[in-house]
Amino acid sequence: MGSCAAFNSTASEQLRPILLACCDVPAWADAVLAGRPYADPELLLAVADAAARTFTRADVDRALAAHPRIGERANGDGVEAKWSRGEQSGVDQDLATAAALMSGNQAYERRFGRVFLICATGLSAERILAALQARLGNDDDTEAAVVAEELRKIAILRLRKAIDEMEVQA
Repeated sequence: MGSCAAFNSTASEQLRPILLACCDVPAWADAVLAGRPYADPELLLAVADAAARTFTRADVDRALAAHPRIGERANGDGVEAKWSRGEQSGVDQDLATAAALMSGNQAYERRFGRVFLICATGLSAERILAALQARLGNDDDTEAAVVAEELRKIAILRLRKAIDEMEVQA
């Protein structure tokens, strides 16, 4: 990762939708924008990480609305859909695993009232399924904290991709 020149010089009204594609939490996007200019990508990611650690339940609920179910491919041509498809690229599964993920997703949604969220980058379908099954045993507060942490990890990964893509295009 090189510089933040393109990130720093992009107009806020153009950058805000990119940040919201990383994580659909307006307060997080505002905090990242407010920190500009950044001396280097590490500082930018540190500010984004710190802001993500303050997600409220309402922030998490809003952001989850933008995420597809694990094992389902995101539709569309937008950057968020493209990132989601890439993040879930390791989730290719056989029919039995696909059925288990679908069943697990349904059980999770009944249990917690929201989609199952996990930072899927680099995880196999089997590891995701094991995490889903384990997390079904969490109490509401524990699971809320886990979901906020997974959302933070996804936001930072996506922001890293966005910075890299902006620098390549610059």
